[in-house]
Amino acid sequence: MDASDDSLIGRITEVRAGRFAARLLSDEEGFRNEVSLGDEVQHPGQVGTYVSIRNGTFRILALVREVSGGAAGSAAGSAMQLVPLGEFNDKGAFSRGVRRYPVPGAEVHAASPQEINAVFARTRNLRFNPGYLPNHPATGVYLDPSALCSRHFAILGQSGAGKSWTVASLLQRMLASAPRAHIILLDLHGEYCWRGADGVLHSAFPPMATRAMDARELEIPYWLMSFAELVDLLIERDDPAASIQTAFLRETVFELKRRSARELGLEGVSIDAPVYFSLQEVYERFKEANEHRTDFGKTKGPLFGQFDDFLLKLGSRLHDVRYDFLLNPARRTRSESLPDLLRDFVGLGEPRCQISVIDLSPVPFDVRPTVSAQIGRLAFEFNYWNLDRREFPILLVCEEAHTYIPRERATQYEGTRKSMERIAKEGRKYGVGLAVVSQRPHELSETVLSQCGSYICLRISNPDDQAYVRKLVPEGEADLVDVLTALGRGEALILGEATPLPVRCQIFRPDPPPNSNDVDFHKAWNADTADLDIGAIVRRWWNQGR
Repeated sequence: MDASDDSLIGRITEVRAGRFAARLLSDEEGFRNEVSLGDEVQHPGQVGTYVSIRNGTFRILALVREVSGGAAGSAAGSAMQLVPLGEFNDKGAFSRGVRRYPVPGAEVHAASPQEINAVFARTRNLRFNPGYLPNHPATGVYLDPSALCSRHFAILGQSGAGKSWTVASLLQRMLASAPRAHIILLDLHGEYCWRGADGVLHSAFPPMATRAMDARELEIPYWLMSFAELVDLLIERDDPAASIQTAFLRETVFELKRRSARELGLEGVSIDAPVYFSLQEVYERFKEANEHRTDFGKTKGPLFGQFDDFLLKLGSRLHDVRYDFLLNPARRTRSESLPDLLRDFVGLGEPRCQISVIDLSPVPFDVRPTVSAQIGRLAFEFNYWNLDRREFPILLVCEEAHTYIPRERATQYEGTRKSMERIAKEGRKYGVGLAVVSQRPHELSETVLSQCGSYICLRISNPDDQAYVRKLVPEGEADLVDVLTALGRGEALILGEATPLPVRCQIFRPDPPPNSNDVDFHKAWNADTADLDIGAIVRRWWNQGR
């Protein structure tokens, strides 16, 4: 590549292991406010731009992190703080990390389009292009989808920063580049597949590649839960009798599952095996033990009165139609119904699809975390027992992950958190990738986030969230987190194994977009709005469906 003075903008003044200091040329040395490189015009001294450091025969690519001390109205003579990203070999190929360091006085050049394009030379062939460089609009950002999915990734950003936009755009381009993808998306707010006022189903993804499923209609019933998830669902952990209730529940469920296993011809079964048992029978056994008396009713049994709260909670849910999909399934009432459920779940039912969007918005809030974690565990268990897992990898996308994978331990959702943490720690071995999406990173399980190999960080203003993200990203990239407050809508800082270098990327606008746009109060309050159909609102409320 040409190393002429046409692109020279400054010189190195100080070298440290993870940061370089440089000074832009002064007016006397020939400073220019614009540098033309091919069809691209660059402005020296812009934070977030790339520079090429040239020392003898080797070149290093660095990012401008900070600029200070220039004259009024000009960047001439300004001091720059640079973050080294990687180096080019003699053939112009880019590799991450710096092995040879420059010396003070080394030339700093504006990075040419050819140099920046060389960064993505390897990943460009994979055709996964989610956006472009804001400071170099002609340069597309290309990620490695295998590294992104197999090593897990997180999409983090405050409300309104463009998380849904980013999720939709990434998955749209993933589907386009991988026609045999298998993706399960937990849609907590009905943003990615929804019905309009006319009842027509709309989707953020191609109709032929998508299957939209209401979590209630899919019916992922209680008997598919692990024992820990059943405890989360049925027992209040702060109840004084919680330990006794848990022990009795374990004994009862285990006995009922062993009976079902014998009917299936199984020699043995574990407490977590997906084998049918009757929840009504569980209720009856608790009730019998709770009311048991001996000596003609004169002496109370050892468990008398211990299960009052348990019976009250379970009984109220068994009679509440909102929980029927979970506690009173209409179709999933036999162990033999499991294969059909899994076939629909992973997109192999009719019609086949690349992405299964599971709408959790109609699910009651108090059981939504349990149902979400249950779906995640099913994806993991499916490939855990699938001998062809290497040919059938699955990506599980978890919206609003902090609500059911909390950082705090000893919460009501302890079992669900452990289920999702197991996927984060072991999923890579079994072809299950995890994508967690959250607006509150510091409330999300540190175990899950620390297992993520890549981070797509949108605007984050909260100091606690920023500090949390800074601890999680690779040490050499932690300083880049400072840019998060300055990101625009749909603009992200991408870090980690999926990208050849840390990159500030403008995510392409999804087409079509998800149903997540902010409400335009001013426009709505100035429009001639027809009278609302209050009756229709009430009917949807009654039916608990939109």
